[in-house]
Amino acid sequence: MPTTGSPRVINLPVYSKLSQIILGIIGFFFILYVGQDILMPLVFSVIFAILLNPAVNYFCGKGLNRVLSILIVLAVAFLSILGILYFLGMQLSMFTESLPQFKEHFTVLINDAINWVSAKFNIPQANIDAWVLKIKKDGMERGPSMIGDALGTVSGVLAIVFLLPVYMFTMLYYKPLLLEFVAELFKKKEHALVAEVLSETKILIQSYLMGLLIEMILVAAMNSIGLMIIGVKYGLLIGIIGAILNLIPYIGGIIAILLPVLMALATGNNSQAIWSVALYLVVQFIDNNLIVTKIVASKVKINALISIVVVLIGGALWGVSGMFLSIPITAIVKVVFDRIEPLKPFGFLLGDNQPDVSKVIFQFKKKRAPKTEEAK
Repeated sequence: MPTTGSPRVINLPVYSKLSQIILGIIGFFFILYVGQDILMPLVFSVIFAILLNPAVNYFCGKGLNRVLSILIVLAVAFLSILGILYFLGMQLSMFTESLPQFKEHFTVLINDAINWVSAKFNIPQANIDAWVLKIKKDGMERGPSMIGDALGTVSGVLAIVFLLPVYMFTMLYYKPLLLEFVAELFKKKEHALVAEVLSETKILIQSYLMGLLIEMILVAAMNSIGLMIIGVKYGLLIGIIGAILNLIPYIGGIIAILLPVLMALATGNNSQAIWSVALYLVVQFIDNNLIVTKIVASKVKINALISIVVVLIGGALWGVSGMFLSIPITAIVKVVFDRIEPLKPFGFLLGDNQPDVSKVIFQFKKKRAPKTEEAK
């Protein structure tokens, strides 16, 4: 006969809890991967809507209608982006005029490299030529699939571009409704904690994105000025592209170094290639030790190990967009973890507050074997 009273607590074994956690994580990442075409624009829209919300509030405070305020802010934002894209397009059109010359220089460079490898490592040039032809043949065979993937990527980008304004407008317009929905999910006594988490998340995203914008401008200026002083062709374009790539944590900066080096080698100037590498190393040193630590990293307290892991996971799930979104999403997760008592250890793991070695609870030191009577 069942007894009344407190609900029965079921204690599951450790392996059962661990299995549920693993299955839950696998299911979560599977949903992220399968639903990327729907989720990715939504995540971008939420982040950019939070960034633009202060401007909307400013115009609303001046007495403008909320719909009109949102339209003005979105129009200014997208016109600014179109202006930047137009400038980059003009630079790229100038670059395409020199493509035949670059192709000729690259052909000479590749032939010289083949001759050097053949002479240095005593490899018959016919074997190297056969290997190069095989690579070209494989590339031609994969050409249709690569074109299909490229078209799919372009269509995905276009879909995001057209969906972003719609999503951002609706999120900015329905912000009171969304906030009320969040409030309804929690008990009244928890509203203060939820409001604190939402406020900190908003400040974090706004500060982080503004920090990235400042970092991109400073890195673009240093790259472009340095490349133009060195004499690399299209130094302004390469410097700006390098600054944009630098927004991808850890990986983008490495790719950015290759652009001026390839351009210098294509024009037949090896000294410019060496100076370009030196320039980018100096810029990366200044960026990582001064700009990032003072402007960007001060807003997002994520340690380097977790940052690298989440960037790789984001790239595997959502490509380049996932790499860009991985850091701010992880920072938001850390804010939530820090406010929930059972999840605080995971928030500590994500952070960069390195404990004092002397105060670490677990000390793994090799114990000395006790001395025997004979040794005594």
